[in-house]
Amino acid sequence: MSLACIVGYAWLFYSFQSSLKATESTLEVCLFKQVTHVPCPSCGSTRAVLELSEGRFLEALLINPLGFIIALILVFTPLWIAFDLLTRKHSLIRFYKGLEMRLQNPMLGIPLIFLLLINWIWNITKGL
Repeated sequence: MSLACIVGYAWLFYSFQSSLKATESTLEVCLFKQVTHVPCPSCGSTRAVLELSEGRFLEALLINPLGFIIALILVFTPLWIAFDLLTRKHSLIRFYKGLEMRLQNPMLGIPLIFLLLINWIWNITKGL
């Protein structure tokens, strides 16, 4: 979990530095998009998080609503990891495992998959 946070912050930092330089050549990391030339459901999430960091909430929402979820994860996960390290607890991993079990319930999993598919269709129609 810590490694995922570090990689996420490193990518966000790289993307932020690239956006400051305003270069036209941007690094495409989405393997799905590189192979199929179709955006994946999370395409645009990095740009959405960058927009959120600058306070442009509507723009972030229009780019990809998943950016809000990713931003929340990037803010709260390091704090939660630090809390668990200081208190010698494993609450984050227990929460994660519990969430994983709840998502296997079709009453919750199917609507979330449906929302993800809607987001994917929207990404495709926007031409991300």
